[in-house]
Amino acid sequence: MKWRPSQLGKLMTNSRSKSEILSETAKSEIRKIAKQDFFGYETNIKTKPMIKGTDWEQDGIDLLNNVRFTNYTKNTVRVENEYMSGCCDIITDDLIIDIKSSWSLDTFPATPSEGENSDYEWQGRAYMWLYDRPAFELVYTMYDTHDDLLTDWDNRTIHKVNHIPSHQRVTVLSYERDMDKEEEIRDRLIYCNEYYSKYVNELNNK
Repeated sequence: MKWRPSQLGKLMTNSRSKSEILSETAKSEIRKIAKQDFFGYETNIKTKPMIKGTDWEQDGIDLLNNVRFTNYTKNTVRVENEYMSGCCDIITDDLIIDIKSSWSLDTFPATPSEGENSDYEWQGRAYMWLYDRPAFELVYTMYDTHDDLLTDWDNRTIHKVNHIPSHQRVTVLSYERDMDKEEEIRDRLIYCNEYYSKYVNELNNK
């Protein structure tokens, strides 16, 4: 089983029981994925904030380039190791960057402390491991929400933001690679694979 970096946050949650390695959150995530694989279906839930982050992700990259005077481009190279498979947003010689597009000013982390998110941190650590890079940046961007996603009742003042200086609409959290945490990830994913196989066997043999 090759896990995705975006799944790692749930898989790395700690169990409340000292006798259990995997938390109930992790087990639930594994069962969900195993069922999808076993029965051959996907649950593609698309909300408007998710659509903004995927269909207009380039707007976030452009905003970051404008602030940094860089020429970052969207990465399309997927890599994998024995345990994981992933495709990060931006990769340089010594850095992984993951772009998070905020839905509105209400949801935009205006300072780094507001943007701290363990799921995103684990995702970044997975990317550093996969791409063998020493650093990771979690970058929150806030740019105009396209009219296609808005209704007449939406508050435009929190969605139409391009008049605000660019640097005020980018928030960056930086992380350094940690080999101990990567060892922790590797050990945890071994247990995840065992639980995944056990659950699939139960589905096959019930």
